[in-house]
Amino acid sequence: MPISALPPNGYPLGTNWPFKVFSKPVIALLNIWIKRDWRGISNLPKTGPVLIVSNHVSYADALVMAHYLYANGRAPRFLGKESLFRAPVIGKIITAAGQVPVHRESDGASDAIENSSALLNLGHCVVVYPEGTLTRDENLWPMVAKTGAARIAVSTKVPVIPIAQWGDQKFVPRYSKKISIFKRHKVSIVAGKPLDLSPWYGKSDDQMAMRDATAYIMRELTKILEEIRGESAPSTIFDPHTSGLPRYGNPKRAK
Repeated sequence: MPISALPPNGYPLGTNWPFKVFSKPVIALLNIWIKRDWRGISNLPKTGPVLIVSNHVSYADALVMAHYLYANGRAPRFLGKESLFRAPVIGKIITAAGQVPVHRESDGASDAIENSSALLNLGHCVVVYPEGTLTRDENLWPMVAKTGAARIAVSTKVPVIPIAQWGDQKFVPRYSKKISIFKRHKVSIVAGKPLDLSPWYGKSDDQMAMRDATAYIMRELTKILEEIRGESAPSTIFDPHTSGLPRYGNPKRAK
């Protein structure tokens, strides 16, 4: 596989030099900028492979999720867009940290699934945002997702934990890279019970089955988000495939 892969060790489990070097200053800043509302921590396995699936509302999502997981004993491996790995400084850091590049909408897209599966087979904690980009829903509800997370889950049969995030979009607004540092915003992260994807075992090559498994994942994730937000999601789920919007990037700005 094209990424460095060794069984996880240390504490938090899976830590390596980038985590050791950057975790303390980053966490110190996050503690200044956000008020933590962390729940469901007992649902997070302390050891062994685990696949985390989450909703995507802000560029800050991965940073805040990493804080949540790292503070609770797991150093995560995220799937992230390949362009980040080519950035002069951050690219070298996240590559050294063992994160997984995703070549979206290309022949190399399947590499991310293979790499993630290999990491899980070694016992790592892997985080996937099934939507593949920030939600296009105008009210920031989860939208129809891609099938990659379901394929990983079904092929590896590892525990799958849905974790909903909310409040990140106030800390770093959607499609913005500007941090709101003059007011502490409450950020909620809630982990749910493990999902049962056993009805789809052995069907990772069946596209219709993977769509059904993906819909199940997103339904359960949305239920947690409804509890956080105290409101119901719309009955019609936003579908980026039929919206006419560009698949990635800020839809209000030309690609």
